[in-house]
Amino acid sequence: MELEFITVGKIVNTHGIRGEVKLLPQGTEAETVARCRTLYIDGRPHVPAACRVHKGCLLIKLPGVDDMDAALALKNKAVAIRRSDAELPEENFLMRSWWASPPGTPPPAGSWARWRRSSPTPPTRSTPSGAARTST
Repeated sequence: MELEFITVGKIVNTHGIRGEVKLLPQGTEAETVARCRTLYIDGRPHVPAACRVHKGCLLIKLPGVDDMDAALALKNKAVAIRRSDAELPEENFLMRSWWASPPGTPPPAGSWARWRRSSPTPPTRSTPSGAARTST
């Protein structure tokens, strides 16, 4: 089962006094999110008026958010994209979408090459740490 929306980050703060927000990407790169034309906050679509990468984060100017107070109202909100809007090369995938899959699901094809550089074994999706535990 594929998710229709994928959470790609969280608004962590404002930037400046003109209503820009600072998005911390989670599970993907800032450049990938910057290429998306529509972002979803609280399930509502927003088309950024401006978007740029700054120190690994994304600075976004949203229509209707014209001052710092309006930007502060968006702080700590999750930002999502539609899976169909994600423009990824074939060998890339969003880690969040893989982690949202059922335990035992192998990573997408081609992902082993990306992991081989940093890990001696391919990643596996195991039972979440929040699963029921038995105590002794």
